[in-house]
Amino acid sequence: MRLLGHTLIVGMLTILTQLGGLAWLGALGFRRRLLAFVLLYAVIWVGAVQLAPLGGRQALPCFGEPLQMQSPFYCVTLRHFVKPELADLAGDVAARVEAEFPGTLTLALDGGFPFFDGFPLLPHLSHSDGEKLDFAFYYTDAMGGYLPGKTRSPLGYFAFDALDHQICPKAWPTMRWDLRPLQSVFPGRPLDVARTRALATALLQDPRLGKMFLEPPLSEQMGLSHPKLRFQGCRAARHDDHIHIQL
Repeated sequence: MRLLGHTLIVGMLTILTQLGGLAWLGALGFRRRLLAFVLLYAVIWVGAVQLAPLGGRQALPCFGEPLQMQSPFYCVTLRHFVKPELADLAGDVAARVEAEFPGTLTLALDGGFPFFDGFPLLPHLSHSDGEKLDFAFYYTDAMGGYLPGKTRSPLGYFAFDALDHQICPKAWPTMRWDLRPLQSVFPGRPLDVARTRALATALLQDPRLGKMFLEPPLSEQMGLSHPKLRFQGCRAARHDDHIHIQL
């Protein structure tokens, strides 16, 4: 049972962080196992940030302006790595939005892990090659004032803004979860249409962009139309809580 327990822990840490399972395996040789795990994981984390560029990935900024990760969770779990071209694209479009709307902070969500193409970043169907990145929407308060650095949900996902638009028939299997019981838990912050449109437009106009996913009702609300703007399909996760891009 103990072996099974450690196997499960290693598996879960590997799925969540790619490298956390190695830290847990190393910690098994120490009496103060949890402390050893934290220290080993910190060493592995620093090593990943330093070595990832050798494999063609780099970490997006955890803090700073005008672009940063939405939550420390993405940095701690090593889910903030992308290819340099995508990192440059993200930084450039964040700067364009900030130039149009001074004081705007653009928040990135899941990118990818630091090493190995093909290693899955669950629950995403893609995000396994450093060429995909998600952006959070911008939001306002009830009076329409911009809320810098704020999203509706703790991690920027699953607070859907187009639930009333049923554009897909009921199908199974599907990852198009409504998660309706959660919606009442999230604060009712209105979507900042102007800033979100500016971000989407900057992305679509950039020649480095290959494809963008955004839910059709939101694309229509923002007046967006472009060959690179796609609907992800009815079996993939919803995209009315974030913008997905890929090179």
